[in-house]
Amino acid sequence: MEAKDKKLSQLVDSAERIGIIGSPSSTSELTLDILASAMSKKLVGELAMFHYMQDGREHYALGQITEITLRNVWHEDPTMRSLIRQRGKIDAVSERQDTHTGEMTISAVFSAGPSGYRPSILGSVPSTGTPIHLVNNDVLEELLSPYRTQLFYLGHVYGSRPLLPLWFKHFDKGADGAGEAYHIGIFGKTGSGKSVLAKMILLAYTRYPGMALLVLDPQGEFAKDFQGRPTGEFQLPLRNIVKNLGKPVYIYSVRDLVLDRWELFAKILYESSFFQELSMPKGENREVAVDTLVQRMERDGITLKDLYKRSAFDKAWNLLGDDNVQKIFYRSESSRARFKDVFSQAVPDLYYEKYWLPVAQLFREDRAGARKVESILFGLLKPSQKSRPLVVIDLSGEQLNTITTQESQANLFGELIVEGNKSSFLFWNDTIQALVIRRLLEGIRTAAEGAYKEERSLNTLVLIDEAHRLAPREDPGIEEKKGIRHILIDAARTTRKYGVGWMFISQTLSSLHREILDQLRIFFFGFGLGMGTEFKALSELVGGRSKSLELYRLFRDPHSSFDVASREYSFMTTGPVSPLSFAGTPLFFNAFNTVEEFVQANGLVLT
Repeated sequence: MEAKDKKLSQLVDSAERIGIIGSPSSTSELTLDILASAMSKKLVGELAMFHYMQDGREHYALGQITEITLRNVWHEDPTMRSLIRQRGKIDAVSERQDTHTGEMTISAVFSAGPSGYRPSILGSVPSTGTPIHLVNNDVLEELLSPYRTQLFYLGHVYGSRPLLPLWFKHFDKGADGAGEAYHIGIFGKTGSGKSVLAKMILLAYTRYPGMALLVLDPQGEFAKDFQGRPTGEFQLPLRNIVKNLGKPVYIYSVRDLVLDRWELFAKILYESSFFQELSMPKGENREVAVDTLVQRMERDGITLKDLYKRSAFDKAWNLLGDDNVQKIFYRSESSRARFKDVFSQAVPDLYYEKYWLPVAQLFREDRAGARKVESILFGLLKPSQKSRPLVVIDLSGEQLNTITTQESQANLFGELIVEGNKSSFLFWNDTIQALVIRRLLEGIRTAAEGAYKEERSLNTLVLIDEAHRLAPREDPGIEEKKGIRHILIDAARTTRKYGVGWMFISQTLSSLHREILDQLRIFFFGFGLGMGTEFKALSELVGGRSKSLELYRLFRDPHSSFDVASREYSFMTTGPVSPLSFAGTPLFFNAFNTVEEFVQANGLVLT
């Protein structure tokens, strides 16, 4: 026996013994006869292992205990039940004749060899009587010692103390690389801890200098954390940790983005109040008016970056006042007469400052600190950088001042732009947010296709919060949102081979588009998916493993705890995310609920 294997055997033998392999057992699920000394212990969720011989080599199999059952054959006898009903307990039978049986699902098998421990399979069922031991940190550290630098920890084995080893490899080839991209899904009810888990996973990937990370942040939560303003109870100091890892971080808000497409200008102008104030409601006439105006301005050499100038507005205003142009979007004389009447009474200065500038400023390139979307994506996806960045796009509009006019009643937001003695607002609403997200997604897809043609991997992870809103299962109705859903579905199918992986965070399973769910490789399921359509969707994804699903249903609502310190954020994970789950068998863990424990477990530096 090799010295290394001898050490592991000694560690296993010295670990606490809780039972033996019983009957019936199979290569996928073992029956455990629990020892009397372990009957009073919490065993459900515990990580256990046993040592056996296969093909002349030492093997070690690990798995989690998913269920404990109690039987007492005397208590099942009708005559004894009658006596128990009268006496309540029979000393010679009750408790003394109890037998506890456990179910253990095998998730990983290692074989001992000259170069260490390698993955193997449970090719046969070991004999009854084979000892079952609880796994501890010493056993895991020895067993996984060749992969120590690759391991990352999000928490402890469910209801136990050992750390559950996970690995998050970059998407390129070479050291610590997976060789391909993975799509990841994190699901759970509000308050289940999914956002914190996503941030911890993001830090796992941040360790790789050659990997780029993009966070599309519709709610602004990630932006606050990376700006040093962490939110919530688990205030993870992302800014300090990433800084110490040497990863460049760039955060762009709404006011930092310069839009760069005429079609975006057309759609945003259509959504604004510009034409509404000229008595033209949303509909076909407004669409024709916007398209005509954009085509004429582009044909006359006006650039997007100059739209904010008064000369560009005057050009647009003169076009709208042209009878021939009016005949294009209003065919009837009565409609044109109404429009002319309103137009003739309109004050150009007011329309320029109040309705034109808030839209045009979005395309202005000389705003302080602003960058074009194309430039941001180029800086993110450029492969030659020594340390590729982490980019957060804050699309919440939270940092913008609310417009205190009629537009504020329509849920619009604006950032005050001061120029000389004049001021205007950036126009922003949910539709524009959707347009910007779509532009970013199209840019990523185009870059990925270009990289593939050059036979290189982009090695990039894109995180999308509130994914069920961007790619819902039901028809979103709005054209822009349909476009986003289409792009995300297509990206989930195609970008993996380009080296672009996606992390989708969602409160629900049933409302996220099925085609995206089918493309996900790694799943994390938090509390809140145990009923109705959510549980049905969960059952389909886990593959009908009833014992695992029953264990998932034992998860407690974290907010049902007596205090913050005792909250448990439990997760079930499937996919190639751990060296302890070769076949994608579900693993269960409780995520760290203190920053200090997470930082210490992963050797991260705070200051």
